[in-house]
Amino acid sequence: MSERCELPQSNATTDEIRDVLKTARRIAVVGHSDNPARDSHRVGRYLAAHGYQVFPVNPNARSAPGLKFYPDLASIPGAVDIVDIFRRPEAIPAIVDEAIRLGAKTIWMQEGLADNAAARKARAAGLRVVMSRCIMKEHLALDRD
Repeated sequence: MSERCELPQSNATTDEIRDVLKTARRIAVVGHSDNPARDSHRVGRYLAAHGYQVFPVNPNARSAPGLKFYPDLASIPGAVDIVDIFRRPEAIPAIVDEAIRLGAKTIWMQEGLADNAAARKARAAGLRVVMSRCIMKEHLALDRD
């Protein structure tokens, strides 16, 4: 398994990020952990506490009261506005392909994650792309604006 660490060649502007967060309602968190100590768990719970409908995607996690996990994006009922990725870089292209197939509106790669080829593919399919940014930090910044 190869690790690829890329820097975004182009990224969403602050205004685009603000628009994505203000218009989105349904967020799939791919790689959401069932472990409360993990960042993906904290971010997913934060988003849910701030009015978003969150769909945790992790085939290996156990559902608990108030936290139903989905094995993949295709298992989520209805459309998704944002696919927020908390997975290793080599998993990103397949996740982006699935998000495009399912009609997601935005691909969001968490801090430290960027895949420029997958981002170009997503943009060509009409999706917005945010790379190497934390969705929770960006949402917190909205409150300061």
